[in-house]
Amino acid sequence: MDIYQSILVVIDPSNEDQKALKRAIELVSKIQTLLPEKHIKITAFFSIFDFSYEMTTILSSDDRDSMRELVIKEKQQWLNDLIDDLNVDIKIHSKVVWNNRPYEAIVKQVIGHNHDLVIKGTHHHDKFKSVVFTPTDWHILRKCPCPVLLVKDHAWPKQGNILAALNVGSDEAEHLSLNNRITEQAKNIAQLITANVHLVNSYPGTPVNIAIEIPEFDASEYNHAMHEHHQKAMIVHANNFNIPLANTYVEEGLPEAVIEETALKIDAELVVLGTVGRTGISAALIGNTAEQVIDLLNCDVLALKPDGYVSPLAE
Repeated sequence: MDIYQSILVVIDPSNEDQKALKRAIELVSKIQTLLPEKHIKITAFFSIFDFSYEMTTILSSDDRDSMRELVIKEKQQWLNDLIDDLNVDIKIHSKVVWNNRPYEAIVKQVIGHNHDLVIKGTHHHDKFKSVVFTPTDWHILRKCPCPVLLVKDHAWPKQGNILAALNVGSDEAEHLSLNNRITEQAKNIAQLITANVHLVNSYPGTPVNIAIEIPEFDASEYNHAMHEHHQKAMIVHANNFNIPLANTYVEEGLPEAVIEETALKIDAELVVLGTVGRTGISAALIGNTAEQVIDLLNCDVLALKPDGYVSPLAE
């Protein structure tokens, strides 16, 4: 059973309820209950930047550095007090850095210190603004090399449900490997929190242009063949991981819509899915399934990268 060894928790200074930190404590407590010999490191991380300090031109460079250090020290004390107020037995380290790009500070911290999980609270994003100003969450999903757990206000009760979103219709090695990784992570967490694992897979319906341009094209037969192909692949995958077929769902539609509908149907506590790390124009115009799902779901989302992914910030 793969267990997280080093968890980076992103602190939200604008919110008194540090739900990401609470989720990390809950997760580590469950790991240590199941595997008491394991020692997991939690690092509470806070990135701060105040443009006014950078624009204080009447001060020398050394003076500006000193002012920044004072601000960092003050926030470090605030963070330490916040941790002390939690009054938990788990050791929590703290770190405050100066950076005007929070996502960059987070990803570089992950790369430089080999964290194997990032936990961050999230909220709804305005879709129009998101095209122009990519939210920190989306940047992290695209560029962070380790799994990212985005936390909402949703409990993890015993005998709850975890939904693993797959792409079983593809024979590509990258997709097959990612499907396995997603399912393994879902089963590991399910073991920790005593939950049930469900699998979901979407497939596209008949392309409209084909149905229009080729009158003899049998859309019904095409849809049936697509469903059969994905259903057979799902059965094989579920059997490989000893997951009951009653806990599998193969539905026609867009991935984000099918994932949302299934998560609501089973009242999922957590959705585990893969993200391709798309960047640039394609990311802005098309978006990633993981990014779309964040805003649609009312539960936590765990996003995983394919094996061998290298963050652009690692260069």
